[in-house]
Amino acid sequence: MAMQFDESERAAVYRAIYERRDMRHFVREPVDADVLQRLIDAAHHAPSVGFMQPWRILRVTEESLRASLHAAVERERVKTAEALGERQDEFMKLKVEGMRDCGELLVMALMDGREKHVFGRRTLPEMDLASVACAIQNMWLAARAEGLGMGWVSLFDLDEVRGLLKMPPGAKPVAILCLGHVEQFYQKPMLEMERWAQRMPVAECVFENYWPCAENGA
Repeated sequence: MAMQFDESERAAVYRAIYERRDMRHFVREPVDADVLQRLIDAAHHAPSVGFMQPWRILRVTEESLRASLHAAVERERVKTAEALGERQDEFMKLKVEGMRDCGELLVMALMDGREKHVFGRRTLPEMDLASVACAIQNMWLAARAEGLGMGWVSLFDLDEVRGLLKMPPGAKPVAILCLGHVEQFYQKPMLEMERWAQRMPVAECVFENYWPCAENGA
């Protein structure tokens, strides 16, 4: 029988899961190089369909590039607000990123040449994106265990960010990741605290055997 984690080890895993937060408030201090390497290594050990390892991580160290990426996000933030209609003003009051203050700015991207990988993707080609999401989650949980905050920024035009990062044809930015020290972690997800949305009851997300239909009262 495979060796299990002991009780304290299990508790630590679940604590990282439940206390992970999408952080937007950072303290502008550098992230220790050894810690950053551990987090990158944790991401690189994520599961991937067909072991294709489609993630590519770009570390943004030029302040001018950080500023350009922030400007791209701000432009999309305004467009997103306009698309939200009656919730526009409410959205504009939310803090949606911490790109100017975080110690490290990373961009998680999909590799080019992914069409060569069909193992597990012949009918579900989006599984490469799912694999990258697993890498991001690995890094997120490891960052929480290290006492660092991380935030996922997805408000950007793909082609604009692709151009800023000089990515080759076929490569695709997935997430701008803000990583760094924080004064404290949010007790709840920030969007829940701001009453933007509430966590769904787990019973509404788990079905047995068949998808419930309206005639069954679902």
